[in-house]
Amino acid sequence: MVFRGTFDYSLDAKNRLTVPARFRAALSEGVVLAKSLERCVALWTQSGYDAYTQSSLASFHPLSPDAQKLKRFFSANSFDTELDSAGRVMLPAFLIEYAGLSKEVVVTGSGDALEIWDRAVWADYNATLSSDVTDITAHLGHTA
Repeated sequence: MVFRGTFDYSLDAKNRLTVPARFRAALSEGVVLAKSLERCVALWTQSGYDAYTQSSLASFHPLSPDAQKLKRFFSANSFDTELDSAGRVMLPAFLIEYAGLSKEVVVTGSGDALEIWDRAVWADYNATLSSDVTDITAHLGHTA
């Protein structure tokens, strides 16, 4: 499944997030919540997260220091869980803190995962992203 769109949500008092209804079937086998490289929480299917981490490590010798650091980052900063019967997922405190999430959040599609952003942080990031994409696309087809 490809995850697309932007959705405004609120975390409840127990730090649960309601997942957009259109994605619940794809996430029914379980999810992985993980630190993203950006200041947000990524929400993956289990197979999607496994594929992502494996492809990220593919070019490293498995015993290299960089491979070990990446493995630790991926494993220590992720959390396996499931959607509850209401289509919600509870966010662990360490991920809320990492992403600086407040009660008001945005769930965005990023292709192979969903991302959970603090609403104000997303607004700032998305404004910059729009100008960055304009600059990037201006160079498409040109070699450096």
